[in-house]
Amino acid sequence: MGQKIRIKKHIKKIIIALIVVVTFLTYITLNIWFYGNVDEAVPADAAIVLGAAAWHTEPSPVFRERIRHGIWLFENDYVDYIIFTGGKGDGSDYSEAYVAQRYATINGVPLEAIFIEEQSRTTQENLYYATQIAEENDIETVIIVSDPLHMRRAMRIARDHNLTAYSSPTPTTKYKSLSTKLPFLKQEVVYYIGYTVVSFFN
Repeated sequence: MGQKIRIKKHIKKIIIALIVVVTFLTYITLNIWFYGNVDEAVPADAAIVLGAAAWHTEPSPVFRERIRHGIWLFENDYVDYIIFTGGKGDGSDYSEAYVAQRYATINGVPLEAIFIEEQSRTTQENLYYATQIAEENDIETVIIVSDPLHMRRAMRIARDHNLTAYSSPTPTTKYKSLSTKLPFLKQEVVYYIGYTVVSFFN
């Protein structure tokens, strides 16, 4: 009789643990999904455009839309500068940031309004090196630009770097269909939880 009671207690604990895990995952997933709809764009010193793949001297379609949104913010007087981020991918001759700078200058952004960092390979590094540029150039407020589902994690990292940051996801993201959004969402849930866990122990 006692053994049956102990088994029931263990089952109850397992069920409670599963409910907690499912609730936590659901909360994170919905938070990432709905945060991507938030556009906080206000006048700021600079836009930080997070890196994505570049194909030789051309940005990938995903990266191009991020760059275009950064240009739009500059042209519409939201920011005075654009900080492009991203190092060289494997086998690439040019960094993502250089490719972005080239695209922006071809499209009318003055070179003196652009900063680039060419060392990063991850979102954390994008924002780490962008923060250094901001500090060196008296840039106090920034608008973070990326795809909607990337924004929640990016903003968390930006604020962990003590940036006064505002979210402005690109409205022309290439992640439009469920078949493209869901894998990206799954990846962001994993990365966000991983970042949260690592941050807890740092």
